[in-house]
This record gives sequence, structure tokens and C-alpha cells, in this order.
Amino acid sequence: MASGGVARGRLAEERKSWRKSHPHGFVAKPETLPDGTVNLMVWKCIIPGKEGTDWEGGYFPVTLHFTENYPSNPPTCKFPARFFHVNVFDSGEVCLSILGDAWKPSITMRQILIGIQDLLDNPNPASPAQDLAYDLFAENTPEYRKHVRQQAKRYPSLV
Repeated sequence: MASGGVARGRLAEERKSWRKSHPHGFVAKPETLPDGTVNLMVWKCIIPGKEGTDWEGGYFPVTLHFTENYPSNPPTCKFPARFFHVNVFDSGEVCLSILGDAWKPSITMRQILIGIQDLLDNPNPASPAQDLAYDLFAENTPEYRKHVRQQAKRYPSLV
């Protein structure tokens, strides 16, 4: 089976598993193309902010881009551009260990999305990707938290 076949086969299995059981409030769906076909290589996802955190009430869109080398290589995970977070580049790309050096082919989409949700309220200041968010987090935590709460309000539930 060609590597692209391996990627698509794994993603089809992940889709089946996700449909059977997924964490409450999360959404993960492969992209639907204009002709109605499904593109398993691009997933549109929603990650809810955890209850009891400054992220609560927000439902944050993330796009997962898989390559033909998946699951040998991790997907690229992106929030909208200029998403405010210590570990999110201005482009929206998420900087998270399990999407880089700590990647293992056994990591599932479910684990990726839960890992990103955990990262929201537990940023890693040792791996900053965005100057403004990092500076506020390090030097003015109340202002950082205010930005987070404002951002959560910009991404309300669509339900």
C-alpha cells in the first residue's frame, strides 16, 4: 500500500473511532470539498475551552492538515491567524511537543485535540511562539488573562 494509502486508511479509522466516541464539546470533521467529496487530509475541528479556566465559553476552531506521510509525521495544527496564545505562532500554527520532537505514530487525533485543549490553559513559556502573548504571560499575568477572556468571547458556541 502506498504511503498516501496508509495515511488515508489511518484517518478513515480515526474518523470511525471519533464518530463512535469523542470528548464532550469537541468537533472533528474532515473537510467537505465543493463537489461533496470528503478530504480526509484536512480536518476542521473545534476545541472547547475548559470549564473553570479563562478559556471557558470559547469554542476554538483548529484545522489539522495531514500529509501523505501520516502517521509517521504529525499533522500541522492551526488556529486562525493571530490567535492569542504563548505557544501559537502569528500564522496560527500550534507549537506543542507532541506535534514535534515528541511525536509518535501511535498518537491519535483525539490525543492531539485534548493536548491542544490542555495547552490553552497551561502554556509552555520555555517554547514561546508569539512575543506579545509571551511578554504579557511573563510580565503581566492579569493582562494576559484579560486577553484570553476577551478572545474566548470572540469564539462562542455555534449551537
